[in-house]
Amino acid sequence: MVRRASLPVVAAVAVLMLAGCGDNTPAKATGSPAASSPAAGAGASGAASPLPALKPGEVRVAGQVDKPYTVTLASLRGLPQVSVEVEYTSAKGQQKHTYQGVLLHDVLKDAQPRFDASKKNGQLRGVVAATGGGDYRAVFAWAELDPGFAKSQVLLAVSEDGKPFDDAAGPRLVVPQDSKGGRYVSELNQLWVGTVDAAVDGTGGASGAGS
Repeated sequence: MVRRASLPVVAAVAVLMLAGCGDNTPAKATGSPAASSPAAGAGASGAASPLPALKPGEVRVAGQVDKPYTVTLASLRGLPQVSVEVEYTSAKGQQKHTYQGVLLHDVLKDAQPRFDASKKNGQLRGVVAATGGGDYRAVFAWAELDPGFAKSQVLLAVSEDGKPFDDAAGPRLVVPQDSKGGRYVSELNQLWVGTVDAAVDGTGGASGAGS
């Protein structure tokens, strides 16, 4: 589904990114996944159809993308796996773990983000908002995830220290370059891809959920 998001929505992403900078604890979900699915489309009248609720463990990939879809731990386990060793600080002290999972960039790339090819390095205008249970959210610049620009290996992890995550909990976001655990979003339920153009240019024309 393609849904037009207003300027406040895109601006809120930037505000949330700044607000989360001081959080040094891995995000632990406390609520149910948001009601969402990329399957529904707009009707003949142009009104958006209601979005069915996500099942536990499902992650919606949407936003300014041509092919929104959902992923699960089961589907992620069937993709090429990457292992990373990480250290970060949390409220529980220094953490050191080995995670296995799929590169976040590969998952988002399959949704075919709609970056403006007429702009030089148009993908550098991109942002990704990751939402977990309890409406926890963390924001990334696309360049942090794109191996063409960054050496980091941000993962959708399927296991920690060899122990698989529960299917109903879904994957965990793992950010090896972060020294604090605020963007290690658990019980992930949405990955939104967009651009900052509407907020920066004041046009209010950024796209919301994909179709």
